[in-house]
Amino acid sequence: MALRTSEGRPKTKTITIEQIASPARREEGQRETLIGLGLDKLRRRKTLQNTDAVWGAICKVRHMVRVVDAA
Repeated sequence: MALRTSEGRPKTKTITIEQIASPARREEGQRETLIGLGLDKLRRRKTLQNTDAVWGAICKVRHMVRVVDAA
């Protein structure tokens, strides 16, 4: 699933994201954003509330995460 659909972000109450890339050789702020999202190892998944703050963090590290499920 893409980060954003043609209608905007998914309308569900929670979203599940998965870390797909390492924060090695990235800016320290991106590493801290991943930790703030609860992701600290590859392939780790986290279910979070679908809020503007969470989407802002996801968009900041969109090259290292993917939205697995919007349920």
